[in-house]
Amino acid sequence: MDIIRWEPRSPLMRSLFDEYFDVMGRPEWHRRRRWEEGGVWSPAIDVLDQKDKLVARVELPGVDQKDIKVSLTDSNLTIEGEIEKDKDVKKEDYYCCERVYGKFSRSISLPAGIDKDNIKAKYKNGILEISLPKKPEEKPKEITIETN
Repeated sequence: MDIIRWEPRSPLMRSLFDEYFDVMGRPEWHRRRRWEEGGVWSPAIDVLDQKDKLVARVELPGVDQKDIKVSLTDSNLTIEGEIEKDKDVKKEDYYCCERVYGKFSRSISLPAGIDKDNIKAKYKNGILEISLPKKPEEKPKEITIETN
């Protein structure tokens, strides 16, 4: 008969860690938790690399266009704003509350070579689309060598 070493904490710790990482792996976890704590939440974003430009698409359902601010400093694209919560509804009145309210902010680092003068943004159906054209690649300048 083999002797098996008994470790009472091992299965318990493993199940706690599994549960913790399962909850953290859910996309809405960080957004919801920060709002409940009174902090800033982050909207979901996709960035596509097309040949001549980068395209960023940000989910902002229910946000008025006037409440969105987009800025580019150095190589950081920042989207920020706020979703106002209904003032006449109390916390205890909710049967279910999954929407996120409050201030939001999202920054993403971009590669060098963005043409800052030609950036365009449009907002339609809760999706903010930012077009970030790339600067044309500089070709090396040939230098002729003079002979004496």
